[in-house]
Amino acid sequence: MRHALALLPRWAAERVPVLPLAAVTALLAVPHTGDGAGPADAMSGLLVVYCVILLLRERWRPLTPVAALVLGLPVAGLALAAMGASSATAGLTGLGRNLQVFVLVPAAVLVLTRHRADFRVLAWTFVGLAGWQGAVGVHQYVTGTGASYQGEPIRAVGTFGAQDVMGMATVVALGLVCAVGLALGRAPRWQRAAAAGCAVVLLLPLALSFSRGAWIATALTCAVQLVLAGLRRAVKAGAALVAAGIVLMGGFGVGTAQLQERIDSIGQVTDAPDQSVVDRYALWGSALGMWREQPLTGVGLKNFPEYRDEHATLALSSGSDIGGAGEAYHKQALLSPHSMYLLVLSEQGLIGLVTLAGGWLALLVCGLRRLQRAHRHGPAPDCGLIACGLLIWLLTDFVYGDIGGPSTVLTGMALGLAAWWGLAAGPQEAAPPHGEPAARVEEAVSR
Repeated sequence: MRHALALLPRWAAERVPVLPLAAVTALLAVPHTGDGAGPADAMSGLLVVYCVILLLRERWRPLTPVAALVLGLPVAGLALAAMGASSATAGLTGLGRNLQVFVLVPAAVLVLTRHRADFRVLAWTFVGLAGWQGAVGVHQYVTGTGASYQGEPIRAVGTFGAQDVMGMATVVALGLVCAVGLALGRAPRWQRAAAAGCAVVLLLPLALSFSRGAWIATALTCAVQLVLAGLRRAVKAGAALVAAGIVLMGGFGVGTAQLQERIDSIGQVTDAPDQSVVDRYALWGSALGMWREQPLTGVGLKNFPEYRDEHATLALSSGSDIGGAGEAYHKQALLSPHSMYLLVLSEQGLIGLVTLAGGWLALLVCGLRRLQRAHRHGPAPDCGLIACGLLIWLLTDFVYGDIGGPSTVLTGMALGLAAWWGLAAGPQEAAPPHGEPAARVEEAVSR
């Protein structure tokens, strides 16, 4: 392997370790068919195996004690909840999926991402994936081949289909967050200009996703990124985004009646909620009922559907309407509370919520502290703005969304980037891999 790398140009050899990470993101552009693991999920599994083999061969411990504690904290709650599952199969399936998204993939990203150039490569793969899925979504809206929305096949869902209507919205939103971070940070000028253009373009497919949750999380995250970048840049970028929004909504006729109604409905979640909001309130109440029944350990992994009706009110409908984008019309059962925090609380109890959400909070605190220290010596670094932005977006979206579908693996990738920024060892803490000069490791981990 080392002899092969020696034959490559230096810039190419330095990017080789990050290529498996970029491949996971790139494979999300491939349409997922069937109910099993998709190409990106399969690649993430190979990524973890590759990372383990690499560490065993090099005899290198890249995680600091703090990083190992934060990333490993959810394991205790997940293992306890898996023992309370209705069957061994359900417990192992739920345990494997949660470990993949919240522990193994983030740890692999942390290990294989060595410096800012690697981080930027991954950030651009997020932007590129968002651009592709967004282009597919806009085409669906224009041609009337999207998922069904209010009886019309106009909802932009990308290649994820009507079964995962939040997939494209998540991908586009995370790509937009990365683009904003690149545009506001210390990246080369051409990258900042390109990223700003991508951020403006991605506003259109995000609007056509009709996802209120993605809109709220993205608006909040971008506002925080602007504040963290500094007042002067915040004013300039904010004015540009507002102007772009006016052009998209008015000049290009994106402000359709359906979109305007969707925007207005954000303020009607308590006064005159639609059926989707009523269902969500009922599911939240059901999750809280399960937690009250088993406050410490929850009802067990994958057990929410089994206990749902026992605690739900009569306002809960039989399911959501699914159709369009290649899917025949049918009812899809509501099998989760559509809130990650309440899903964890109901299935894993307080122990699971504290260990999982506690790790996320620790990541955010570490990331913001490092960003503040870096900001004292000049403009805010793009890596810090992106990492903190991705984490803030996920923590906001988890209020009214949870994991599920092919796009879930991107959540693990985003958490890994946040972990690299907040937890990666500094030059004084890193131990060099077997046979690698210490000076090279110092250069690799420095930011």
